[in-house]
Amino acid sequence: MPLFETAALNDGVRKREVFGWAMYDFANSGYTTVVLTAVFNAYFVGVVTGDAAWGTFAWTSTLAASSAIVMLTMPSLGAFADLRAAKKRLLAFTTLGCVLTTALLARAGPGDLWFAVVAVVLSNLFYSYGESLIAAFLPELARRDALGRVSGWGWSFGYFGGMLTLGLSLGYVLWAQGQGLPATHFVPVTMLITAAVYGLASLATFALLRERAQPQAGALQASGLRASLQRLAQTWRHARDYRDFVWLMACAVAYQAGISVVIALAAVYAEQVLGFKQTQTMVLIFLVNIASAVGAFAFGYGQDRIGHKLALGITLVGWIVMTLLAVAATDASLFWAAAVVAGLCMGSSQSAGRALAGAFAPEARLAEFFGLWTFAVRLAAIIGPMTYGLVTLATAGNHRLAILSTGLFFVAGLLLLAKVNVGRGIAAAQVRA
Repeated sequence: MPLFETAALNDGVRKREVFGWAMYDFANSGYTTVVLTAVFNAYFVGVVTGDAAWGTFAWTSTLAASSAIVMLTMPSLGAFADLRAAKKRLLAFTTLGCVLTTALLARAGPGDLWFAVVAVVLSNLFYSYGESLIAAFLPELARRDALGRVSGWGWSFGYFGGMLTLGLSLGYVLWAQGQGLPATHFVPVTMLITAAVYGLASLATFALLRERAQPQAGALQASGLRASLQRLAQTWRHARDYRDFVWLMACAVAYQAGISVVIALAAVYAEQVLGFKQTQTMVLIFLVNIASAVGAFAFGYGQDRIGHKLALGITLVGWIVMTLLAVAATDASLFWAAAVVAGLCMGSSQSAGRALAGAFAPEARLAEFFGLWTFAVRLAAIIGPMTYGLVTLATAGNHRLAILSTGLFFVAGLLLLAKVNVGRGIAAAQVRA
């Protein structure tokens, strides 16, 4: 059986279009990999804040502020995209916004706290909008029984984009360090590399991906914001009809809170607890991306066979194991093992969650439901890193205790996942408009 079979796609969908869709994951993965995970987070704490005791808390608070804006605005933006059939147009706008604000991060240096805060808030805001909008195309491309594998194609391909961006950045950092140049020189260049890869790779998406949706009745006459909010309110009023989607969102808030900690603070933990250097951290994240690509691709096929719920549950157990390994690590070797486990779980859990959300989303409300999904993910991105930051603030920088508290999010996610009835959730999506 071919790896990328046409039978997994809806009628009229060509492989080149799925490639264009997956290229957006390829394009935007560099942002999370370099800005949030491997480079700028540690630079923010160590250089922009001057390695102040409150540096980690300032970083997590910045991400929380950005996530709060996304959480409050994305559901209505998704409803607007459905009403006006505007997913692709909005995606172009948010992509340009993220590319430009990521490039602005290159101007952040020692003491430029508020400039860096504003640039991170805006870039993460545009990134999150784009992530939600591109996910809403998934059910238009893939058959309902193949959402897992097609989602896995995108996630796994995306990690190669992250590796490309990180690899180019690492190459420049090694050269710069060989020339005796400081972080204040080479970190800004990595921001420009990230912005360039994001912008160039996303061009394939806009060239190949089609907007199949049509403007819905009354959309052109109604006020965009008002109509979108009314439609969103209707969805909330009928939440009991989509109770499995609601349980899934609750589960996502829990486990995505833990994932948000790993994304935002892995480099900080490695450098603050284990004394990793910048290049060691970048190589570590490179390894995580390789494991993530393997996990997303393999689990994409596996979850369609064993079921999205069981696949997601397996990855949550893996996250709990990863947390215990990270807490126990006193040297680099055990932490590297934890990183591999995190990578395998990262791609597979994100892919499984997106596929299950797609299975529960009514066809006429794809962007809206993925906007609600983004609401849950962004709420998690506030709760997880802020909890970590508060624990370090309250314990005079005890990162081990902070990462141990992160494991509780994965335990909660596993308990909430038990409430989800996949068959009932899919049936509700098919009979409700």
